[in-house]
Amino acid sequence: MVWIVALGLMAAPAQAGLPTEAPIPSSMPLSPTPTIEHIEIVVGDLRFDALAAGPESGDLVLLLHGFPQTGHSYRAQIAALAEAGYRAVAPDQRGYSPGARPTRVEDYVMGNLVADAVGMVDALGYERFHLVGHDWGGAVAWVVATRFPGRVRTLTVLSTPHFGALGAGLSDPDSEQSQRSSYFDTFAAEGSEALFLADDKAFFRSILEGVEIPEADLNVYLERLGTPEAMRAALNWYSALVAGRTGATGGASPPPPPIQMPTLYVWGSEDVAFAREAAEATREFVAGPYSFHALEGRGHWLPEEAAETVTRLILEHLSS
Repeated sequence: MVWIVALGLMAAPAQAGLPTEAPIPSSMPLSPTPTIEHIEIVVGDLRFDALAAGPESGDLVLLLHGFPQTGHSYRAQIAALAEAGYRAVAPDQRGYSPGARPTRVEDYVMGNLVADAVGMVDALGYERFHLVGHDWGGAVAWVVATRFPGRVRTLTVLSTPHFGALGAGLSDPDSEQSQRSSYFDTFAAEGSEALFLADDKAFFRSILEGVEIPEADLNVYLERLGTPEAMRAALNWYSALVAGRTGATGGASPPPPPIQMPTLYVWGSEDVAFAREAAEATREFVAGPYSFHALEGRGHWLPEEAAETVTRLILEHLSS
C-alpha cells in the first residue's frame, strides 16, 4: 500500500542522525501481564472494533494497522505497552470493522481516514497521544502528524515512507518505487475482491507468505476480510487512492510543513512494497528529533515479522 497526499512536497533538514540504541530504562513502571480486551469506539455513525490494554490513566498509544490485517497485528506491542503503563488501543479501521463499513469508494479518501483516527482519540477521552502506524496505517499516521501536530506526542511509522518521499519516487515511472507500487491498479479495480477470495483465499494467503504467523492469527485476518463485502471495503482504500491520483499530483496544494514531533521510522531491507530510496529520503521531511532504523533481512510485515525488535524500539522511543 501507499498513498500520496495532495499536499505537495517539501524538503526539511532532519536535526538528528542515526540513533544509538539505549536500553529501556529499568525504572519504567511495570504492571502484571495485561489482559487484552475487545472494545468498541463510536465515532459519529461508525462503530470501530478495537483491541485495548493498559491503564486508562496511562498515556494513550493509538496503533493503526495496514492491509490486509487488523489491529490484531499489534498484539505483541499492545501487551508490552500495557505492561509499561501505557493505554494501548489498536482499532480495526474503516472498512475492516463491520460497523464502520461504508460502501462508496469516496468514503475512503484520506481525509476521512484521518478524521477516523482523531475521532477515535476524542471518543476515548484523550487530548494528546502517541501514534503508531504500519503500511496503510503508516500513511494515515504521517498525515495525522502533519495536520494535528499539537496533539501527537510522538510518531512511529513502520514500513511506510513519508508521503513526500514516496511521491518523489512515484513521480519517475522507471524508478524502483514505481515498479514496487505497480499492483495499485490491480487492487483498486472493480471486482478485485474475487481475486483475493478465490480458491479458498489462496491469493490472500500468499500476500503474507513467508511471515511466520501462527495459523490461528492468520485466521483472524482471513475471517475478518473473508467475504466479498469486507474485502471490497478494505480494497476501497486503494480504489480511492487511484480515483484521486490526478488531483493528488496536480501541484495546486501548498507544500506540507515538516514533521516536528519526535519521530521513529523503521523499515525492512527486504520490504516488497517500499524501496530503500524512499525510505532513506524520509528524513528530509522530518525537522524534529528523528530515528531511522533499517532492519536488514526483514520484510514488510514488521509488527509480526520483527515483533521483538519493533516493540523494543517503540518502548525506547516513547520513553526517551
